Amino acid sequence: MANLDFIYNRKSVRQFKDTPVPKEDIIELLKAGTYAPSPKHQQNWHFVVLQNRDIINKMADIVTKSHENIGQLAKNEKDFKRHMSVINYYTCFKHAPVVIIVYSCEYKMIEYKILKENNAPQEVLDILVSPQSAAQGIGAAVENILLAATEMGYGTCYMTGPTHAKKEIEELIGFEKEGYELMSMISLGVAEDDTPKQPPRKPLEEVVTFIAVSYTHLRAHETRSN
Repeated sequence: MANLDFIYNRKSVRQFKDTPVPKEDIIELLKAGTYAPSPKHQQNWHFVVLQNRDIINKMADIVTKSHENIGQLAKNEKDFKRHMSVINYYTCFKHAPVVIIVYSCEYKMIEYKILKENNAPQEVLDILVSPQSAAQGIGAAVENILLAATEMGYGTCYMTGPTHAKKEIEELIGFEKEGYELMSMISLGVAEDDTPKQPPRKPLEEVVTFIAVSYTHLRAHETRSN
């Protein structure tokens, strides 16, 4: 049986040692990300690597302010407290020596173009884009990076929460590439020695369904259909 420890040992790390990550290791992780599958092989990703402590801290300040502003809109104390309880999770990247900002461009769907030009109903177009293929491609690339980092002995944390301040973060970073926008970020570094354990996973029987069809049954169905 294959050794899949690099999968089972991966966990979200939010506390890091003050240890630099060599550039060659970062490049190797990013290369692993680019080997992920993407819809129609469009490779709709771009990675911006932050190692500047001042910029990382300013980014954390931006997310904190945005988070607090949203919290002030809560209609009741319960929602306010629930919202504010996750602020440390949204800004934990400030403890990492490296933050990888993941950008994405629009996923171009020829089937969408064809149907739209033929005045397909909006509900048909909505169903076509509902799988959010661009985001799925980014997710696959990020997972490759997370797993590669685990194999190389690094800790990571994958975050989308801070994107409620994406416009301000984009302005701070100053990265510009036509059609691309910030999607997520990955904090990266050498994990502290005593980081929390993995949270438990749902049992497989709760998340997996097998639909087994025998070859004989399948052939009988094809015969009836013909």
